[in-house]
Amino acid sequence: MGIRFFTPPTVERNVPGMMNKFGYGADARICDRIAGVAVDDLVRAHGSPLFVFDESVLREKYRAAHRAFSTRYPAVQFAWSYKTNYLRAVCQVFHQEGAIAEVVSDFEYAKARALGMPGASIIVNGPYHPVEFLRLAAAEGAKIHVDNLDMLLALESIAAELGRTLDVAIRVNMDTGLQPAWTKFGFNLENLEALRAIRRIGNGGRLRLTGLHAHIGTFVLEPGAYRVAVTKLLALADAARTENSTAIEYLDLGGGFASNNTLHYQYLPGEQMTPSIDEYAEVICDTLRSELPAGMPAPKLFLETGRALVDEAGYLITTIRGQKRTAEGRRAFIADAGVNLLYTSNWYKLRVMTARDARGPLSDAILYGPLCMNIDVIREHVQLPPVSVDDHLVLHPVGAYNVTQSMQFITYRPRVVLIDEAGGVEVIRERETLADVEGPERLPSRLKRV
Repeated sequence: MGIRFFTPPTVERNVPGMMNKFGYGADARICDRIAGVAVDDLVRAHGSPLFVFDESVLREKYRAAHRAFSTRYPAVQFAWSYKTNYLRAVCQVFHQEGAIAEVVSDFEYAKARALGMPGASIIVNGPYHPVEFLRLAAAEGAKIHVDNLDMLLALESIAAELGRTLDVAIRVNMDTGLQPAWTKFGFNLENLEALRAIRRIGNGGRLRLTGLHAHIGTFVLEPGAYRVAVTKLLALADAARTENSTAIEYLDLGGGFASNNTLHYQYLPGEQMTPSIDEYAEVICDTLRSELPAGMPAPKLFLETGRALVDEAGYLITTIRGQKRTAEGRRAFIADAGVNLLYTSNWYKLRVMTARDARGPLSDAILYGPLCMNIDVIREHVQLPPVSVDDHLVLHPVGAYNVTQSMQFITYRPRVVLIDEAGGVEVIRERETLADVEGPERLPSRLKRV
């Protein structure tokens, strides 16, 4: 054990921060086991830091979400968002549960195909794709969602090359009352750009419009915004029917459903602020039924849910490697995991739990990562008991985006393990080595040391 600094038993300096009547948050919880496996055993076997995923939670989250929607609107298909977490084991769990793939790049498309997903079971989103990739996706029957006019023109040319009509959907952005509005992706509805794209598809004769897609934002805490989106998409689908004499076969509502993480500005913890999956489902499905234009066949519903399914299944075990006092007298700890692994710490107050019962008074502390840069702060304010060097902390939930957006800044990315439903621990990604990082590099011969 490392040096233990004296902790004042009663008096604490009043320091600035987002404090409320609950203090800085009830972080002093104990997590000595993950899915029944002792944290200490995980570290001994696999090292620290360590990402841990609970397969039971992945499957439970998917089944609950699918049940919430399918019991209200039977024609529903989930598509797993690869950008949220593209580890093969995680993707395959969701594919086994019935999800198809949603990708935003040729890299993710290749991963999905390698996992056995046929092109027809892959949705292709994103604002830009090389023509070579669009040609491959079109030839393999992928569901391509057109983001802009240039992509539309490229697909018309590809259709001519292939000698057949291509089925496409268009991505639409709109005002749903959320601020800031997501206007980067797709054709705008209010300025009639989306309607002009529909007309172009109808007049061009090379493409057939089969779907409309709207991803209205991320971590959406207001389910009512989806009511606006569905209503507007149904109206646009009705206009498409008039313009092109073709029925829209599906609506894709994207994702954006929040997990139980806590945003930095939130007064209450995420568990109390996040709508349930049933609340999202009720708004979306009820609106699909009530606002369906007369004479229009009910479209199939696609959902690209990511964060809400995987975030709470992911944990990161880290170990305290150093401690100090700040100029203001606050405790500060240095952990062996930093913002290079925890990209989402920029937005969320990740829950920090101790892996042992560290008895003693709670006090405000700052939790740093190990990186040589001043912004490497995991939590600016966290309530911790008397912990010390070599103690393990468990950060949660971290299952969404942290793996895909992590980087090899200064150090390697850690091992990732999956705890299966029987309690077995399986390695699903190894800790990186120098060979992994330097593999793509090439050293010119003139620079090689003699």
